[in-house]
Amino acid sequence: MSEEMTSAQLLRQTLSGATPVRPACLCPGGMMNMMTAQIMDLAGVFWPEAHQDAEAMAQLASAAYTNGLFDNVGVPFCMTVEAENMGAGVDLGDRYTEPRVVQYAVESVDQWEELRPLDPTRGRAGTVLEALKKLRVRCPDAVLMGNLTGPISLASSLVDAARFYKELFKKPENAHKVLERVTDGLVAFGLAQIEAGAEFITISDPSGTGEILGPKLFGAFALPCLNRLCEELRPHCSGVIVHICGQLQPIYPQLAQLKCSALSVDAVVNVAQLRKALPGMVVMGNVSTFALASGNAATIRTLCQNSLKQGADILAPACGLGTTTTLESIRLMMEAVRAGEEAPHAAR
Repeated sequence: MSEEMTSAQLLRQTLSGATPVRPACLCPGGMMNMMTAQIMDLAGVFWPEAHQDAEAMAQLASAAYTNGLFDNVGVPFCMTVEAENMGAGVDLGDRYTEPRVVQYAVESVDQWEELRPLDPTRGRAGTVLEALKKLRVRCPDAVLMGNLTGPISLASSLVDAARFYKELFKKPENAHKVLERVTDGLVAFGLAQIEAGAEFITISDPSGTGEILGPKLFGAFALPCLNRLCEELRPHCSGVIVHICGQLQPIYPQLAQLKCSALSVDAVVNVAQLRKALPGMVVMGNVSTFALASGNAATIRTLCQNSLKQGADILAPACGLGTTTTLESIRLMMEAVRAGEEAPHAAR
């Protein structure tokens, strides 16, 4: 990469449809957490403190970028910030365990009016905003990534997931009410992150997959919420990335209507087939996090090369990194994209 080309410029070019000198290597944050125990050691900052303190959060987030592991910084490091803000109980975990929801906010979609509206200035949401302000100054050339939990994933963190999925069928009107309130809050939080300094936003919706919902429910519930987020956030930032887990073939027609800047995909997705089904879509992915955690260098190199050869425009882990993943394993991803400066990846 030339000295003049910053990480942020690389991603701007990619999302605009241009071909940069190399692909960006990203791990956005949020559900796609990039923090590991060894990165915490490098930063001298640890979970769970970094989930609650803006300076600690910014210091930890910057460590992955300043040590050359990824082209981005991103906060938060979990997908519980919004659920907690809207009334769910959260256990913040420990050094090796991410925060998780331990108490739902309501028992049924019928109680949608009892959901507390998301306030971006309250609690850990406000901490995220303060961390972004610090990161904007600390890492001006990095891809500064804000993160949102996807609408279905957030809704199923406020209502027990098993019940929520059933009520999509049985009580669709109130399920839509829940998702409307959830999406209202996500729009507000996304705009607040952009105002605080995030140039890009990633929305991760691991509970809103085609495998779980099927094409009909994905089209009826997930797609409209995701598109509303994309439509309301994209005019204010340089790009919105949407991550959806699992196999995608059943929902290719719905994904063709998705109004994101790039689609991030799971390790099970064949990127070449996806590119054929969704021509023109910018694709991010999709190196197995299990392989990264295993530490087998030959396997990791092969997976990185395969993702790029199949047409991934942005190289990224397929999900959040396991906290025991080594720095050596992570660095192999950046090595792969830098090799692309001499051997460009597959044309879009």
